[in-house]
Amino acid sequence: MNNVLDATQTHETTSSKTNQETLLKVSNLKTYYPVKGGFFKRTVGHVKAVDGVSFELKKGETLGLVGESGCGKSTAGRTILRLLNPTDGEINFDGEDITKLRGNRLREKRKDFQMVFQDPYASLNPMQMVGDIISEPIKNYYPRKKKKEIKAEVMELLKRVGLPDDAYTKYAHEFSGGQRQRIGIARALALKPKLIIADEPVSALDVSVQSQVLNLLNELQDDFDLTYLFIAHDLSVVKHMSDRIGIMYLGHIVEIADKNTIYKEPLHPYTQALISAVPEPDPRRKKERIVLEGDVPSPENPPSGCPFHTRCPMAVDKCSTIKPELKEVRSGHHVACILVD
Repeated sequence: MNNVLDATQTHETTSSKTNQETLLKVSNLKTYYPVKGGFFKRTVGHVKAVDGVSFELKKGETLGLVGESGCGKSTAGRTILRLLNPTDGEINFDGEDITKLRGNRLREKRKDFQMVFQDPYASLNPMQMVGDIISEPIKNYYPRKKKKEIKAEVMELLKRVGLPDDAYTKYAHEFSGGQRQRIGIARALALKPKLIIADEPVSALDVSVQSQVLNLLNELQDDFDLTYLFIAHDLSVVKHMSDRIGIMYLGHIVEIADKNTIYKEPLHPYTQALISAVPEPDPRRKKERIVLEGDVPSPENPPSGCPFHTRCPMAVDKCSTIKPELKEVRSGHHVACILVD
């Protein structure tokens, strides 16, 4: 992973380019999946994949969303894009609550937010040529555009993501994993969105290729004035891609702050455990590893009180009864823990 870290050092100054205008504000977002049971398949419970998530995202910023597998980060991303319907909460995008949009109004708004999916092998249609994959969204939203004009736009996108001109007439299976992800990125850019949600965009790629894709995403952010919600489980990659980092556990955001604060001054016990597990590149430097006991509880039957208290090494009795709110304890630093003032 050192190759990835070295290659992405140039993104350290990205935060200086962000402005104070909020593009996305998520408030108390919940996404529950019904659990069916019995002869009549009635709803007997819910899987609380996302359970009260709130955060803001400024224009031009990259917010990293980190957590273990199953913590709800991908579900949160898909709900924000309205690929999934929220159970409750608000998603205010560019000044409008998109949870209330339906039909053509939602379709029109979707031009402004796109997704780069985790698996570049499954997210591309094997029956379509690359040119058709990238041009399809343009044709859907601008049916009166001339074919020549659309092709010129696609060729420019191919060039911009580092693919040769002849990729236009080839199929996705003819490309490597990294090249396929570049195709997915080009498709996401086709409608000139304001927000891109990148869901584990390099986790399925070889380490040698990851840095190239990450560098490309950084370059495109500058060139296209993009805002990113960067979802991943690798804290090292997220640190070097993001301006701020949100830590998720069992459907909740437990801490959110700028990336340097998260690494140097983590306040939530879960964040401290995650940071302690990040490999130290200098073998001469040693740090104490915080090993969490037990398993992550089921989101179908989450614990009462603090969702982390069953594994928290600092938990006290009241942690099992009081559910902490995500509150600002320092400027820009929010934590959900009753033991943190």
